[in-house]
Amino acid sequence: MATLLSTDELTDRLATLAGWSGDTTAITRSVELPTFPAAIEVVNRVAQVAEDMDHHPDIDIRWRTLTFTCATHSAGGVTDLDVELARHINEIVATATG
Repeated sequence: MATLLSTDELTDRLATLAGWSGDTTAITRSVELPTFPAAIEVVNRVAQVAEDMDHHPDIDIRWRTLTFTCATHSAGGVTDLDVELARHINEIVATATG
């Protein structure tokens, strides 16, 4: 089972994750893409990474705006798995937005 991050550990990790915020229960990032199809493409790419990791974010789609929320439900909060997934999401978003 994944180990929950402490408040201090999460603060340190969030300092290295552009656009992410949250607390020990969950971390979140919202991004706006140029078009709805571009947003859906990002969702599809994140879905593939999530499947490969067997760790899935909650994703809210509002036209061109995507909100990702990461938490390890089985552990009851944020773990290093969520930080790793957030890093992958940032890489995907960066390539989609230039």
